[in-house]
Amino acid sequence: MMSPPPNTPKQTVSPGERPDVVIVGAGPAGLFAALALDAAGLRSIIAAGPRPAGLDQRTSALLDGSVKALETLGVWEGLVAKAAPLRVMRLVDDTGRLIRAPLFEGRSDEIGLEAFGYNIANADLNAGLRAAVDKAGIPVIEEAATAVEIGSEGVAVTLASGRVIEAALVAGADGRQSLVRKAAGIETVETRYPQTAVTANFGHSRPHFDVSTEFHTRTGPFTLVPLPGDRSSLVCVVTPDEAAQMLALDDAAFSREIERRSQAILGKVTVEPGRGRFDLSVVTPKRFGVARAALIGEAAHVVPPIGAQGLNLGLRDGAALADCLADARARGEDSGGEAAMSAYDRARRADIVSRSFAIHALNRSLLSDFMPVHGLRGFGLWLMDQVGPLRRAFMREGLQPGHAQPRLMRGERPDQAA
Repeated sequence: MMSPPPNTPKQTVSPGERPDVVIVGAGPAGLFAALALDAAGLRSIIAAGPRPAGLDQRTSALLDGSVKALETLGVWEGLVAKAAPLRVMRLVDDTGRLIRAPLFEGRSDEIGLEAFGYNIANADLNAGLRAAVDKAGIPVIEEAATAVEIGSEGVAVTLASGRVIEAALVAGADGRQSLVRKAAGIETVETRYPQTAVTANFGHSRPHFDVSTEFHTRTGPFTLVPLPGDRSSLVCVVTPDEAAQMLALDDAAFSREIERRSQAILGKVTVEPGRGRFDLSVVTPKRFGVARAALIGEAAHVVPPIGAQGLNLGLRDGAALADCLADARARGEDSGGEAAMSAYDRARRADIVSRSFAIHALNRSLLSDFMPVHGLRGFGLWLMDQVGPLRRAFMREGLQPGHAQPRLMRGERPDQAA
């Protein structure tokens, strides 16, 4: 059965009508997945759960493929004014070791792009995605899922009120402690690091000129990412003890610490309210999809905040899920069955595993005191700086995988099934 054409009017799924997919979780990965499935002609219901309390000042760097997908879904137009373009990627070796890598600067126009991506506040991104979900008529239930039962013919998701939603498939967008992943019996492999990321937003006296700068230090990356105006976001990876010390500083002292660590390239710094702390780890499930259950977002992968990969992986999850279900439906197959979910598992495995490995290797190279490791890292960056084709290939691959990109990331709709 072919998917309906793109201009088919949307209809809200009534409580008594069985949807194709129940999405557990209403973060950006879950909301995006609902829009991708809707574009594929599949009906979903979102079990949102309670909204987190407190000030969320986190930001996300949306890379080119993610921006293209949001454009295709009609969401980006309402977000672009709230985002800052990332036109230059600068890597600085600040390890202070004997062998140091040369300065690397990559420019988006070298690979024919206006920008590598755009940095946006998570709150603005979530609001834009939620508005698009509401406009599409996709039901959102403001209740947490308390139980997930997975059967041979479908799933049953029980909500906090006792209401049960049945569907052909459940998509777990419910974070690193995923209830859906546990219900599906999917085990994970976890690597913890002796590192903690401190995050914050701040204003500065010098313009950033759309340059994202990543200092490589002995404890991990110290990254400054542009925001609209003379503002930037910070991800500072340090030891847990250093993180506690930094977070205990008052605003003036914390601002001075950012200036010191950034070599004052942005001038005087004024930190904004809302600092964050995240202990670093890599968590990879042994499967990304099984019959009747798919994992997306942090339920499918937890990676350190290095190279802007986390949320972009999560958006590719939703786009790939829409592709696999649309293709299964076009072939007349069960869209929640073993064949469709095996296809989804294959579609995500190479991307997630390769990105996780690359982040792990870079992170370990910074922590290592083994001199040949530093030499290899420095030689690799020197080669990329000197050899144009290699530099451009590195920049392209950093944005998105060169293999099997989901349709939305190519600017195509998922209902254009193969």
